[in-house]
Amino acid sequence: MTYTTLISAEALQALMASGQPLRVFDCTFDLMKPQLGQAQYLEAHITGAVYANLDTALSARHGVNPAKTGAEALITATGADAPASGGRHPLPNREKFAMWLSSVGFGNDMQAVVYDRNGANYCGRLWWMLKWAGHERVAVLDGGLQAWQAAGGAVSHGEEPAHFQANFLLSPPLAKLVDADAVSRELGRPTQTVIDARATPRFKGEVEPLDPVAGHIPGALNRPFSQNIGPDGKFKSAGQLKEEFDALLGGRDPATVVHQCGSGVSAVPNLLAMEIAGLGTSALYAGSWSDWCSVPDRPVAKG
Repeated sequence: MTYTTLISAEALQALMASGQPLRVFDCTFDLMKPQLGQAQYLEAHITGAVYANLDTALSARHGVNPAKTGAEALITATGADAPASGGRHPLPNREKFAMWLSSVGFGNDMQAVVYDRNGANYCGRLWWMLKWAGHERVAVLDGGLQAWQAAGGAVSHGEEPAHFQANFLLSPPLAKLVDADAVSRELGRPTQTVIDARATPRFKGEVEPLDPVAGHIPGALNRPFSQNIGPDGKFKSAGQLKEEFDALLGGRDPATVVHQCGSGVSAVPNLLAMEIAGLGTSALYAGSWSDWCSVPDRPVAKG
């Protein structure tokens, strides 16, 4: 059995029992307290899970200094260390990401399952990155650690034993990455529909706790990523998600959608939700608002 969008706690239990090659990743994180995610992992995680730290494993160590604006905000790298995007959480390039996957023993023959305890806010990043690396067999644990524990799944504490080095090989991307230049070229055209996953007050520019400029990309639509999750902590049904995205798009072609948020992380639940809804694979502007607003002459909208 192959899982490519969501997997239930019960299905993951069966997968573990089957002996199929599998790696589970805990992506728990907290933007305001970056050390908290790993501490929570050490307190309790799915037995055997590898911790995937947003800052050190799923981001390049270069990006934008949110305390500065304009050219001085840019922190760049070249050559093998060059990130694949801008923003506060720039993507590592595909080669660097493949090296990390290999270091934690992840191979091309494995099913990946990713989860967090944050309403799928962070684990979607690794789900998308694996698709971007050309790996189809990756799924988000629906309901996260909470659903796993409610289903009686085994949890462990402390560090897990290290895995033998693997040799993960990149394949053609299964995910579409766009940058600020691409978004700028299509701004205001029917060939692009930007969906912003940030909370509505941030989208409107009423508050901005993380980036130096408040507002949004002109013409963007707003759908906070949390709207994909139902009262039970799991993704809404495919039918309900389709109805909601159809209403949001208002007749726009789903194939034109580019997802963004603050730094390319919480945009992914919207992208995943569209796939669950049968609306196809859409693009990610991974640099997102933190990248867009780092250049003063890019247009900004409010309200």
